[in-house]
Amino acid sequence: MSLSGARVLVTGAGGFIGSHLVERLVAAGAKTRALVRYKSDGSWGWLDRSPVKDQIDVVRGDICDRDSVLSAVEGTSIVFHLAALIAIPYSYHAPASYIRTNIEGTLNVLQAARNAGVTRVIHTSTSEVYGTAEYVPIDEAHPLQGQSPYSASKIGADKMAEAFHLSFNLPVVTVRPFNTFGPRQSARAVIPTIITQCLTSDVIKLGNLSPTRDFNFVGNTVDAFLLAASSANAVGQVINVGSGIEISIGDIARKIVDLTKKNARIETDDVRFRPDASEVEQLLASNSRARDILGWTPRISFEEGLQQTITWIQTNLNEYKSNVYSI
Repeated sequence: MSLSGARVLVTGAGGFIGSHLVERLVAAGAKTRALVRYKSDGSWGWLDRSPVKDQIDVVRGDICDRDSVLSAVEGTSIVFHLAALIAIPYSYHAPASYIRTNIEGTLNVLQAARNAGVTRVIHTSTSEVYGTAEYVPIDEAHPLQGQSPYSASKIGADKMAEAFHLSFNLPVVTVRPFNTFGPRQSARAVIPTIITQCLTSDVIKLGNLSPTRDFNFVGNTVDAFLLAASSANAVGQVINVGSGIEISIGDIARKIVDLTKKNARIETDDVRFRPDASEVEQLLASNSRARDILGWTPRISFEEGLQQTITWIQTNLNEYKSNVYSI
């Protein structure tokens, strides 16, 4: 299936991954509509500075508002659903907002897509739904565990997508990215947190240094979204999107210190630790299903992606408050 000429909607289009996806869809020739969160200042998030901002149909609304979503979905044939609350630390403080946005918002998208007769919904999951690995590499059959209110809300959203596929034959593909990183990512994520502190201070404050993660550059993740929209065998599937390589938080920090050639020391900060039973100790993807169904493999290495991210943040440090712990 070619995306050229396809009428597509991206929810969460002004965000980190969403804005990169919008740009790739435009490059592929898709007629792209972007749903961004309504703000009184008229901001479109990262799309304000995008080179394709004049080539997209931007709709401002709220994923939690049924009418906003119905209007955005109307007239489209493919929906990429990325809108979500994603910060794990904030989910400890405001769990109800995660239920509204991640579960009820996903329900709004699924109902609107069903009513509009769309040909495919690409729903965005997260590796956090697995909790700490019971075995590695983690395949799609791994048990799910809500170790934070965020992960629990995403499990609920994933199951709602599954239910609409099984109950109503809605053509849904669930893409489950592991830890995506790259330009435009907020400091709520660990890699921008490390880079911004490394560039502006001689101390890098972090929480637990021992957990391992499977990091994947944003360009690779977007590749998988595009393939999920066009693969004939993807409908009804949950598909991990990860590199298949794990690295500890402490080792990432040391690698960034080396790449930036800074003399920063690493310290642990109690406020940055998750509650003990909530910490996910290990994530490592099995990406065999992505390879077999989508023909996807990571084309940009972790090291190359990390260097691109460092270079971008160096020229965009004004976007970050490096001395503030963002939850």
